[in-house]
Amino acid sequence: MQASKFLAIEWWKRWLWSFVRLVLVAGLAFVILFPILQKISTSIKDKTDLYSPIVIWVPEHFSLDNFRQVITIMDYWPTLGNTFLLSSLTTLLTAISCALAGYGFSRLKFKGSNLLFMGVMLTILVPPTTILIPVYLNLKDFTLMGLIPLLTGGKSLNLLNTYWPFILTSLTANSMKAGLYIFIFRQFFRGIPMEVEEAAYIDGAGIGKTFLRIILPNTVPAIMTVLLFSFVWQWNDSFYTTTYLTTSKVMSIQLSSLPYNLGIMLSDGANSKVDPFYQSMVQDTGILLAILPLIIIYIFVQRYFVESIERTGIVG
Repeated sequence: MQASKFLAIEWWKRWLWSFVRLVLVAGLAFVILFPILQKISTSIKDKTDLYSPIVIWVPEHFSLDNFRQVITIMDYWPTLGNTFLLSSLTTLLTAISCALAGYGFSRLKFKGSNLLFMGVMLTILVPPTTILIPVYLNLKDFTLMGLIPLLTGGKSLNLLNTYWPFILTSLTANSMKAGLYIFIFRQFFRGIPMEVEEAAYIDGAGIGKTFLRIILPNTVPAIMTVLLFSFVWQWNDSFYTTTYLTTSKVMSIQLSSLPYNLGIMLSDGANSKVDPFYQSMVQDTGILLAILPLIIIYIFVQRYFVESIERTGIVG
């Protein structure tokens, strides 16, 4: 009798826990998917469906005019190419520099290394606006510690409105969220047994060869995580791109100026105004086109991403 009661209690516990997990997963899925589904529904509606009381999700008049409008206004395909080039370049350079820094912090102990690592961690907490002005002025009159004026007759270089600010910060592990990437690599490298490297040293391999031949092939999940994070954050970044780039066509800039450009294109007089609900519809379509490449990329790399979350310890 007691055994059957105990089994019944255990069954109810398992059922209750399964139900709680189902509710949590369904709630999180709703929070994530609802805005995307709403934008998909909005983007395929005709303008007349905005004022139809019977249209909520399924459009009464299916139309792709919103996509054509956005592709024209944003100059979508050149913008997509520029954004992909910038994001790919900074992502690759950031992964290389942060991997080297993370390996150094995990294996090469020196005096003050822990204090230096604490400084790296503090960069995650420091808002980028606190150092924006000195960085901006330094890039506007770039001298490379006074070496460039010696070679150019006293003239400095203006690196603004080029990709060089992103390249330099990525090469030196100072790009956006670089402190987090260094932490991810450090945690992953610390999980690799030292005996693996010691065996390579006994065979005559140096630090560089051991890092390239032994360590990196075993850190694919961490590399994929950093590549994914860096690519997505650079793709969606509007703070640095609007600061360093003024005329380049990248996704975040074109997306932020989409309502304004739409108003210019559709206005036919000084006092004419574009329907704000239609502006919102076109804006949602632009957002959908902007995040579509990221969704496609995530589909292919999500397995490595989930595995790296478990092994790098960035949760908890």
